[in-house]
Amino acid sequence: MATTPEALPAPSLSEEERFYVASQWKLVWMRFRRHRIALVSVAVIAVFYFVVLFPEFLAIHDPLKVDSQRVFVGPQRVHIFDGLTPSFPYVYDLNVTRNPVSLRLEYTTDKTKKHRIRFFVRGYEYKLWRQFRTNIHLMGVDGEQGMRNFHLIGTDRMGRDMWSRVMYGTRISMSIGLVGVIISLILGVLLGGLSGYFGGLTDILIQRLVEFIRSIPTIPLWLALAAAVPADWSILRVYFAITIIISLIGWTTLAREVRGRFLALRAEDFVVAASLYGTGPMRIILRHMVPSFTSHIIATTTLAIPAIIIAETALSFLGLGMRQPAISWGVLLKEGQNVQSVALAPWVLMPGVLVIVAILAFNFLGDGLRDAADPYSVKK
Repeated sequence: MATTPEALPAPSLSEEERFYVASQWKLVWMRFRRHRIALVSVAVIAVFYFVVLFPEFLAIHDPLKVDSQRVFVGPQRVHIFDGLTPSFPYVYDLNVTRNPVSLRLEYTTDKTKKHRIRFFVRGYEYKLWRQFRTNIHLMGVDGEQGMRNFHLIGTDRMGRDMWSRVMYGTRISMSIGLVGVIISLILGVLLGGLSGYFGGLTDILIQRLVEFIRSIPTIPLWLALAAAVPADWSILRVYFAITIIISLIGWTTLAREVRGRFLALRAEDFVVAASLYGTGPMRIILRHMVPSFTSHIIATTTLAIPAIIIAETALSFLGLGMRQPAISWGVLLKEGQNVQSVALAPWVLMPGVLVIVAILAFNFLGDGLRDAADPYSVKK
């Protein structure tokens, strides 16, 4: 009776051998995960885009609700100890008095009254993604009086809750960056690809257009285009107008880079073979040439998102982008134009801190992706 031979164990590969037999995307991932700051940036950006998806759920109050008796309330400290004993998170009540000299409202902590912070509570009603009506919020406190005194990062000059307004502002500012870079990506890859692949008159016309746009000073061009947006447009129309304006200016850098890569790739064997086989130009560009440096495009577009976020913030800050009652980081930072408001309530500059954190996170992520996009530069 014949015996079946025992299965031989698969040969174990060394780290260097695994490097050489790995696919392109696996090589990129192996290189990227060594970049610790980039990994942390991924987590930070994921938090921002979670806020983009659920700002109503994360908000505590209606961001447009005005309360004249809660003007410039300072950020509240959340307590997790009752003396030396751990307890559920809570905040103290506030006593409100009016200064007889300056007539300003002054707030003092009433340590005899505590408001326990609860999670998944019912509050003001909203439509999640404009489809599902609900009133569930991440956190809140019991009682109408308790909610009136619950402001994690304070209120603005009209008594509106800053935490809630920051949550809503994150949706517009971060989504404009994402939508804007998608439009810039499409224009940059398409026009840059056509310019590099065909050359000749097509290349001349596209490159002259790129040079014309890049020769115009950016800020005056933004201001001129944004000022042309009618003042009576709805928030949604202004949102898309600002996104398109920023995207029409931001595609030129990527187009130049794609053109340079295509000039080098169009003489490669796989491109020549596809052309001889009768493959159409658009299929060669999109199915053969673009995928060969997709990782580089991802890194470039990641680094482009911060510029779009800053552009929206700057335009809204100057009053030429998003306008009230829209809420974006730039709209919120308009409070910083008033020196008196900043002196009395420095927490109104909190959106500026978020802009800095978001820009740094995208830059670190872009650096990590840019290094990982060339996995053969350093053999490890």
